[in-house]
Amino acid sequence: MSEYVLRASGVGVRFGGVQALDGVDLGIRPGEVCGLIGPNGAGKTTLFDAVSGIRRPDEGRVLLDGTDITRRSPVWRARHGMRRTFQRQQLFGQLTVADNLLVAQEWRGGLTHRRAHERERRARAATILRACGLDALTDAYAAALPVGQARMVELARALVDPPRVLLLDEPASGMSAEERGQLAAVVRHVAAEEDCAVLLVEHNVAFVMELCARVVVLDLGKVLAEGPATQVRADPRVLDAYLGTNAA
Repeated sequence: MSEYVLRASGVGVRFGGVQALDGVDLGIRPGEVCGLIGPNGAGKTTLFDAVSGIRRPDEGRVLLDGTDITRRSPVWRARHGMRRTFQRQQLFGQLTVADNLLVAQEWRGGLTHRRAHERERRARAATILRACGLDALTDAYAAALPVGQARMVELARALVDPPRVLLLDEPASGMSAEERGQLAAVVRHVAAEEDCAVLLVEHNVAFVMELCARVVVLDLGKVLAEGPATQVRADPRVLDAYLGTNAA
């Protein structure tokens, strides 16, 4: 496989006297779907915050295509292909589903050929909504959607401006089995067909093990184990720290 498109190298984050992350090394390759699991408080969302630029690490570096981006803003990272969803839904509730996707493309401008640009944006939004099974909800207001559909809209918004790196924070939370199946299909397609690197945090271990070729386990801010899903699931350290009560 190719070199890492996204890499965290020796990342450490402290909150006062608490070491939330301690020398974390993690790399994601183009086209790879990698799962990040671990107990509550293990540091998973903190790692996402450090990688996406919301929090600057106290130690270590974050690299995109081998370039140090540790001091780059979240906006800079987004404009260079990094997309993220959050545990708490971050939709524009007062906008329609379609408009949520149009907003995500607005930064590219297009004032010189305004009408053509608008047609292109709407066509791209329609394509992504269809791929995510949301085409019937184009004109629905985001605030009125149930949790599962709202999470799919968040995913669609992250995909509408093609990502190189996709960070998904508990994307399956609140979803039905059918919606989780749709989510998995979309993620697989994006990774395989668009060569996107995907890192997802998820408490649904069965979902992670089925979707992800590689799994990384965090515990107490450190990488406890990583490797193929079947190998990680059988690791005694992982069973003891996490999967013993979360393997269902």
